[in-house]
Amino acid sequence: MIIDSHAHIFPEMIAKKASLNIGKFYGIEMAYDGTREGLLKAGEEAGIDKFLIHSVATTPKQVQSINSFIADSVELYPDKFIGFMTLHPDSEYLEDEFFWGLEHGLRGIKLHPDFQEFDLDSERAKKIYRLANGRCPVLIHMGDYRTQYSKAEKLAPVFDEFLDLDIIAAHFGGFSEWENAAAYLCHTRAYVDTSSSLFELSPERVRKLIDIYTPERVIFGTDYPMWNASEELCRWESIPLDEREKELIFHGTLEKLLSKYE
Repeated sequence: MIIDSHAHIFPEMIAKKASLNIGKFYGIEMAYDGTREGLLKAGEEAGIDKFLIHSVATTPKQVQSINSFIADSVELYPDKFIGFMTLHPDSEYLEDEFFWGLEHGLRGIKLHPDFQEFDLDSERAKKIYRLANGRCPVLIHMGDYRTQYSKAEKLAPVFDEFLDLDIIAAHFGGFSEWENAAAYLCHTRAYVDTSSSLFELSPERVRKLIDIYTPERVIFGTDYPMWNASEELCRWESIPLDEREKELIFHGTLEKLLSKYE
């Protein structure tokens, strides 16, 4: 069983434009078109069984339409998709949107502080943490040397304030700032996903990060539509892992986390 825990999808009419805009932000050529059908095809080719799907609202008015699309996608492919909702810290209807997402089968929240322009330790962020605390996990884009919103040092104190909050810190805790992120997050309860990291990290560095966080806190992800899924899995073949570690990283850790909220 392989679950890709980090997949962005978009409605077909805007998918290509949305994917291109992400590519421009990160200065890379996107591997896929960002549609859910493209995701399913990529998964079939790579041997990935399920996906945690989400998208990001860059304005409050986008929240409901995105969440409806994600919920509809899960309903259409219940054996393939696990859905996380988007929320925006400036939404006038934040609480209503959160409970709507839970009621419609969305299992967690995805946030992107760099796109949504809020600091992880701000009062704006804490409005969302209060809703999620003890109710669902939160997947957060982490790190980028070009911005200040999503620094690991801003996330670390959050765990002391919200004692029942489960957070998945994407990109091994800090895209482009992996070792610095590990220094701040290793002693917290943070989970990390492996998306948008292996293209830059050597197998030795990946193994070191896994040892720092432990496989019980590491979750496989690709960051569709950014990277070729088959190539991402090939990169894992050069990382020394025993069978127990593989099972945890590729599905067990995420399944155990989600089971807390069933």
